Order: sequence, then C-alpha cells, then structure tokens
Amino acid sequence: MGHAASAGECGAIPNCLLDRADCGIASFNSLKGYVVDIMKKRVWALAACMVLSAGIWICPGVSAQNDKIEPKDRERAKRMLEDMRNTLKKNYYDPTFHGLDLEARYQTYRERLEKVTTLGDAFRTIAAYMSGLQDSHTFFIPPRLSYRSDYGYRMQMVGNSCYITEIRPGTDAAQKLHIGDQVVSLDGFGINRKDLWQLEYFLNQLAPKPASEFQLRSPTGAARNEQVQTKYIQGKPLKDLTLQHGDTDIYNVIFERDKAVHLMRSRYVEHGDVMIWKMPAFVLSEGEVDHIMGVARKHKALILDLRGNPGGYVMTLDRMLGNVFDHEVKVGVRVTRKGEKPMTAKSRGNAAFAGDLVVLVDSGSASAAELFARVIQLEHRGRIVGDRSSGSVMESLHYSFRAGMDIVVFYAASVTEADLIMTDGKSLEKSGVTPDEVILPTAQDLAAGLDPVLARAAALVGWKLDAGAAEKLFPFEWLPLE
Repeated sequence: MGHAASAGECGAIPNCLLDRADCGIASFNSLKGYVVDIMKKRVWALAACMVLSAGIWICPGVSAQNDKIEPKDRERAKRMLEDMRNTLKKNYYDPTFHGLDLEARYQTYRERLEKVTTLGDAFRTIAAYMSGLQDSHTFFIPPRLSYRSDYGYRMQMVGNSCYITEIRPGTDAAQKLHIGDQVVSLDGFGINRKDLWQLEYFLNQLAPKPASEFQLRSPTGAARNEQVQTKYIQGKPLKDLTLQHGDTDIYNVIFERDKAVHLMRSRYVEHGDVMIWKMPAFVLSEGEVDHIMGVARKHKALILDLRGNPGGYVMTLDRMLGNVFDHEVKVGVRVTRKGEKPMTAKSRGNAAFAGDLVVLVDSGSASAAELFARVIQLEHRGRIVGDRSSGSVMESLHYSFRAGMDIVVFYAASVTEADLIMTDGKSLEKSGVTPDEVILPTAQDLAAGLDPVLARAAALVGWKLDAGAAEKLFPFEWLPLE
C-alpha cells in the first residue's frame, strides 16, 4: 500500500541521486530509515528527477519494457494506475483538479491498459494519465529498471533553441555529435522549452531507446542527420541489503549513491574581493549553508551560480535566504487544498552576507533555485543574470507504493501539495524568472568552450574574467558508467 513521504531528491537531471547519508549504513532497516527521513523534508524540486533514493527500487522479475506484457504485469499496471488516481484524489493541492474529470480520465486510461502490448506501453499510459494536470511536479515514478541507459550527450535550452552542451568521451555520441550543435528534432519530436522535460522523462524513465535520431544544425549553419547508439549498463536486482555477508548489495547501493553525491557537491572559487559559488542543488544542511556563507562574508561580492540547479529542500531555501537578508523576508503565499499560508524566511541578522550579490540562472534552474532568484529580484537585493529559468515551481510530496507478493515491485507518485504565489501576486509556474540582464551563449560560444554569462557576472563586481577562463572554473563531470 502507499506510504506518504516528501521527496528527498531534486530534479533537473534525470537519474540524479542526491541522498546525503553517512556511509556507515549498517542494514536494510537503517537504509530504509534514512530514505524515509530524507523524504519527510518538504521540497521544491523539478519533476524531471524521478529516480528514488539510493537505488533500492530496482524491480527484479518484471518483464523487459519492450517484451510482450505478461498477465501479472498487466494487473500490476492496473494497480499502479489505481494508486495514482487515489493519491491524486486525496492529496492534490487543487481539489477541483483544474476542472479535470479525474474519474472519467481514470476509466479511459484503465481501458487503454487492457490493450497495451508491452510493459513500456503500460508505464507510458500511466504517465499520460498523470500528465493531464499539466503540472511540473505531478507525475508517475515507474519501477526502476535493472539496467541504466547512457545516451552519451546532454542537451539544454538556450533561449528558444536547444543545443548539445556536453558529450561523454568514448561514446557513439562523441563520434557523431559536437558541443554547440543545435538540436532541431530528436526522434521526430521538435524541441521547445515547454515539452523538453517531458521528452527527457520519456527517454530516460519510460522508454529508453537503443538509438537516437537527430536533426542537427552545426554552429556554422550546416544541417545534418545523425543516429547515435545508446549504451546499456546492466545492473543486478537487489536481494541482500544486510551486512551479514562479505559481498552484499548494500555496498553497491552506497557506492552508487556516493558517486552521484560527489558530483552534486558545492564548489567555490575565491578571487580577491569576489567569491563564485557553484551550487548544483538545494540539498545542503543549515550548517553547510552557514559554513559556505561564512566564507562568502570574507568577500565584498558573491556570484551565486544556480545554472542547472533543479531545486531541493525548503529548509535549504530558507537558510539561503536567511543568509543574504538582514531582516525577515516574505517569500510568498503557499496555496494548498487547506487554504493559504504566508511563507517567510528568517534572517541570520549580523551573520548574513551583506555584500554585492549576482545570481546566475538558466533554463535548467528550477523550483527552489527559481524562488531564490525571484525573491532576490523582487527585494532588489542583487542582480539576476543569464537565461529565463524553467518555470517549474511547485511544492511536492512523494508517495511510495509496492505491489506483489512473490516479486515486490516498487513505484511512486510525485503529487503537488502547494503552489506559491510570490509577493507580486504571480506564480512562477510555467513562466519562470526573467533575468535583469539576459545573456545567452551562442552556438559558437558553446563550441569554443566560452562562458560569457559568468564572465559578465564577474565584470559586474569588478573582476575582469575571460570567458574561456570562466568556463574552466567548474568543469563538467560525468557520473561514472560502472
């Protein structure tokens, strides 16, 4: 049956794992307790991160997604759809569901499940049922596959165009794609801001594909088509999560988690009167926030780089705001099915950073990152530079479920519990934060390894930083495949 819990992970990057447990987890029960503790935190985080904590959700025995669906899997899929319906009815923040007839929609999609031919089709049907609310934080989290798919590239919206921004060395993508290539279409789908996260959700969570079909435009303007092969990394079902034997699955769980956590660490650079903080997610404890802000207080200016930051804990957002204001600041009004309640952040007073502040955002900045930037903008506390943020700002809870007796399958729902109306009377959902100064890297900038956004931010606080040097300050790191 379902268990209600807040999400403990953020979401701009599919397959990210942002757990922050100590390494000394002694048993499955302590690991499970840790996951529940993390998931009890309220979270503002983008919907695209749909993998649950620490890898314990692999479902052994479920048919491969492209295999013919078995009767037992069809029944499980019906159970999943029913759980999604019931969870929405009980917990969605808008009891009118934006005018959507939830029950009629449920009957329609249940009938569709009777006709699907593969497990992948079943998962896509359930996901489509949830997507009717057109809510960035309400979605189906399918059982995790026993393998990982790596496409070998990353792409991102820059303005209204999508570009290849990173390529993993040694992959098929490295032979056929180039950083700075504009993605005109992928697998026949045109790329735009509104639908990109859904396409990535489809490719990474619902239907990993053995190959990707690209229509591309190079930085020189030349058009071409490419087919890029996907690499699959086979995992193994988790059967033993105790430390009673020398070689158990718990070590693999911890190792996988720790590799991902390492990639999501905060990094900063100090240069004279300026500090640049690359903050990849709002997953820091209050003590960690205070520590880094303590370093920032030694400088006259702080550049906070929230590009690609998918959001995270409400607690971290509160502490971040409290560290840059010398007074209590109103974030907005939380709108829930129970009513409205003001949301404020308490200042750290004299311990807050009082210097110049520049915040960088882009299309990958979401949820808590957007809220932080918008409060800074509305309160005239600093300057926002970069690209318009993603417009994915809701507060969500995760509800986890299990089905089966002989083989237990884990899955979940992310359900919006609150919208936030900012002090200007508007929600950021679907609109995002428009920077005070819009600066968009060109295809040529991307191809040449230049970061004009960070260079401009440095100039605003008196540091003449070359765009090429700016790009090298925080090099991109890939999650290891093995």
